[in-house]
Amino acid sequence: MRVVAGYGCVSGVSLRDCSCLKVRIRDGEGDVPMADSPEKVWAGIDIGKTHHWVCVIDSGGNVLLSTKAANRETDLTAIIAAVKAFAARVIWAVDIIGAPSALVLALLTQAQQPVRYASGRVVSTMSTAFAGEGKTDAKDAYVIAETARIRRDLTAVDQTTEVVRNLGILTARRADLIADRVRMINRLRDLMNSVFPALETEFDYSSCKGALVLLTGYSSPHQLRRIGEKRLSAWLHHRHVRGYAAVAATAIAAAATQQITLPGQDIAAEVIAEISASILALDQRVKALDTQIADMFASHEQGPIIESMPGFGPILAATLLVAAGDLRAFPTAGHLAAAAGLVPVPNDSGRRSGNLHKPRRYSRQLRHVFYLSAQTAMMREGANRDYYLKKRARGRTHIQAVISLARRRIDVLWALLRDGRTYSITPPNVTRAA
Repeated sequence: MRVVAGYGCVSGVSLRDCSCLKVRIRDGEGDVPMADSPEKVWAGIDIGKTHHWVCVIDSGGNVLLSTKAANRETDLTAIIAAVKAFAARVIWAVDIIGAPSALVLALLTQAQQPVRYASGRVVSTMSTAFAGEGKTDAKDAYVIAETARIRRDLTAVDQTTEVVRNLGILTARRADLIADRVRMINRLRDLMNSVFPALETEFDYSSCKGALVLLTGYSSPHQLRRIGEKRLSAWLHHRHVRGYAAVAATAIAAAATQQITLPGQDIAAEVIAEISASILALDQRVKALDTQIADMFASHEQGPIIESMPGFGPILAATLLVAAGDLRAFPTAGHLAAAAGLVPVPNDSGRRSGNLHKPRRYSRQLRHVFYLSAQTAMMREGANRDYYLKKRARGRTHIQAVISLARRRIDVLWALLRDGRTYSITPPNVTRAA
């Protein structure tokens, strides 16, 4: 592979020619002789599905390299080696953290290169500071590199462990299965309402397994009347349905209220039975996936500490690890709370001061995790519920009280991770100096 430097004008961004630059790639290794090698350079990568655009700048904003690289290991390895030859330290920045950037991030991790994350919103805002309205991959890569050079507060891409990466895949798959389950249940209820509304209103099909088992064999009024309550009860009991007698009695009572045969009833019954069987099979898959997530989460070093906090089960705690990475990487609990959007930001101007509002840039997934854990914890007796009730007594709404509790719990969780101990109701003994 041969890497060439691209020069000229890239949509309003002037790329200066560097006469000392000579890039030669031999067997995946970069040989870049330069007259004056800078101590630090910044490399911005505009992530794409098939190709990435890489732009390297020095401390003065001069472009040293601007080129396109295929999303293949050999090409990316060559680019990384060439960029590393420019300076002793390279700060990399990407605009996407996800499937398209998985390969390049893994190669940068292997090469022990620091990576920063410049979100699409940040890049779009920074682009307006440069001349020209055009948008190209080369310009985006340049803006990403300039953003990393100018700003010192960009989020560092955590070099996550294999456990966290696996948890990310499993939790994403679980979310997909839950979404499929919700869609199938909604379709099931719609079909039931069109041919057998009396039975549709009798059960909560999202939580009643016995009702789904019933529909796999009997989902129309004439089928239920023909089998009768006694035989239906025995049929359900044979399939290990909890409360089979009550389910059978409810179904027969609903069948007695509808004597008419609606159009499409027989075909609908077949589809209802098929959907019900699919939901039951999906439930088994989700159950097995939950066990797999719980076992993998238990192997993480921070797992026992996070799960010891009230309100955190293995699934929610695994989602927290995926959303935040290494929680100990946050300097303070306030930084973690700010990342979750639980810290108000000021909106002052002139003589107007003390105005706070909800932040707009934060991790929605992280905020959702902390909110759910706080809401779960406050439902049980203890310090969490006492704090929630205290906020409600001061006039806070339910949502405001839960958010306040979530912010308080972040302090506790961060302290536990800092000290490396699990949660306990009684505070630890503190030895004071004489």
